Amino acid sequence: MIRILFCRGFPDFSTRNGVLMVQIKIKDGDDQMRNVTDLREAANGINNVLDARSVGMKIFEDFASSWYWILIALFIAMVVSLLFLILLRFTAGVFFWIFIFGVIGVVGYGIWRCFYEYYSLKGVPGANLTIYDIGLQTDFRVYLELQQTWLVFMIILCIVEVIIILMLIFLRNRIRIAIALLKEGSRAIGYVMSSLFYPIITFLLIAICISYWAVTAVFMATSGEAVYKVMGNKTFCNYTGSTCIPETFNTTNIIKTCPGTKCTFAFYGGESFYYQYILIFQLSNLFVFLWLVNFSIALGQCTLAGAFASYYWAFKKPADIPACPLFSSFGRAVRYHTGSLALGSLILALVQFIRIVLEYLDHKLKAAQNSFAKFLLCCLKCCFWCLEKFIKFINRNAYIMIAIYGKNFCTSARDAFFLLMRNIVRVAVLDKVTDFLLFLGKLLVAGSVGVLAFFFFSRRIPGISSEAPNLNYYWVPLLTVIVGSYLIAHGFFSVYAMCVDTLFLCFLEDLERHDGSAEKPFYMNKSLMKILNKHNTPVPAQ
Repeated sequence: MIRILFCRGFPDFSTRNGVLMVQIKIKDGDDQMRNVTDLREAANGINNVLDARSVGMKIFEDFASSWYWILIALFIAMVVSLLFLILLRFTAGVFFWIFIFGVIGVVGYGIWRCFYEYYSLKGVPGANLTIYDIGLQTDFRVYLELQQTWLVFMIILCIVEVIIILMLIFLRNRIRIAIALLKEGSRAIGYVMSSLFYPIITFLLIAICISYWAVTAVFMATSGEAVYKVMGNKTFCNYTGSTCIPETFNTTNIIKTCPGTKCTFAFYGGESFYYQYILIFQLSNLFVFLWLVNFSIALGQCTLAGAFASYYWAFKKPADIPACPLFSSFGRAVRYHTGSLALGSLILALVQFIRIVLEYLDHKLKAAQNSFAKFLLCCLKCCFWCLEKFIKFINRNAYIMIAIYGKNFCTSARDAFFLLMRNIVRVAVLDKVTDFLLFLGKLLVAGSVGVLAFFFFSRRIPGISSEAPNLNYYWVPLLTVIVGSYLIAHGFFSVYAMCVDTLFLCFLEDLERHDGSAEKPFYMNKSLMKILNKHNTPVPAQ
């Protein structure tokens, strides 16, 4: 359409009811007649392209002028994340109980509000009707005029309130244990500070895997012979879509039969043995990519688990903690546990590969009218999604047991699974408490740094914002800072989550294998022994 602007046109003068009319007629490159409307659409298309290019240039200018401040903001996010993890040993219980009592207060206010609305509608005409009487209504406000609606809301909120209070009463010791383990995880992070930067190694390994997969996929896709096909103009031609040879195309009869046709590149292909099985090779490359990525993640989990396990099983902390626990754990994982990690990542890669195949089939069958096939495919996708989550859970805990005892993958996975099943309530409580605190931490880090960046880039901080660069769109560095801060916090807190999971399994093993005697003393800290009413028998003096 853009080529219309560069073609020749002459105005056509005519009169209509005594008024001089001017009509511009243009021939484009294909000798098709175009009017002013076509010309205007082409100009609008050019303007849209130019506007998009202008916006892109402005965004690039904003990044170029604010990258220094973005790096400073991300460094602040790293410091805030580190401080949050270190201070959790003092604030974990405070954050959790504030949240719990806040939820109880909000639900209590909801109960009072429902009772107030129920009582205020007493005696109002029509308010005593039931929901069944009025039937299904598109306007939800109709239901809010009924007493029964507010009575149902009040009953539901009362049930929720009672459940929360009963859970706090009967699970109070398990909640205290979970909070104590979170505090212990903060102490472990303080002693093994180098573990916070291990995700950088995992990121580099995954980047290498992605690069290997992309280069291999592109190489295989372009390794065949170049195939050229006849591309005709708008007129019908029997040769359109047939293969051709560019060097001899101009000497064939196709040019004479179908003027305007061209021999253009279509794709890489061929009839060789290799190219007949190119799809299998590409799928194999994808499977190897999934295997390598999962192995890189497994190596990181096993390394971190070994470092934090060495902290827990040190009887006198920090005197008995080995030197360079992270480096020693990495060496053990690479030297002794490579096969176990490869097996676990292989199982997970198989499930993920099947999920990708199912997603591909679902994409291909979207236009199909077979309802049974769609239902079956949906069920398979759901089942394999659940299976992937379960295998990730098993693998994570199996790697922890591998790092602790050095057993093979199958034995470690079995031991970890039955150990967790024997303590399923503690697992559920710790999981929910940990998820809440980590989610709260990510929001605090991203929110605090984002607010600071907003006031800085929008020049709302007196005395400091004068240093801010002049920006076309201040939301460009602001969004970059918020997303980057969240990712940094996620990287730090993923290490902390692995630390808590490792200490939890060590704690369960400690409870089952030791009794506090001189021969089998507990390795847990004093706060955990106090909650469980446990103690170590003093060693008699020699």
